[in-house]
Amino acid sequence: MGDTKKTILYVDDEEVNLFLFSKIFENDFNILTALSGEEGLKKLGRSNDIRIVISDLRMPAMDGLEFVDAAKKKSKDLSCFILTGYELNPDLEVALKTKRVDKVFKKPFDYELIKSAVED
Repeated sequence: MGDTKKTILYVDDEEVNLFLFSKIFENDFNILTALSGEEGLKKLGRSNDIRIVISDLRMPAMDGLEFVDAAKKKSKDLSCFILTGYELNPDLEVALKTKRVDKVFKKPFDYELIKSAVED
């Protein structure tokens, strides 16, 4: 039997968040992590297995929405999610309405919410 777990690329500029996310979801999904949008794009370019991207919103250099836009240029059929500790702002609301992102999750994140969104 091959590995049928979905692969998620999680991008966050805080290592502790990457570690926690990986630990929490490692039994359900294959987790790849990146500390920046740049690193995330490199990993996306190297793997054909990534269908789901979850990104922190606020990061230096490239924020989550910029990363999502760049990621979608590399791979059209990505599902993209934003994880943020902040309230929905107008940019995020527009991103949701225009389907730039599929969903926005709040930090601290809810395991079940993310798991069910990814499995859909």
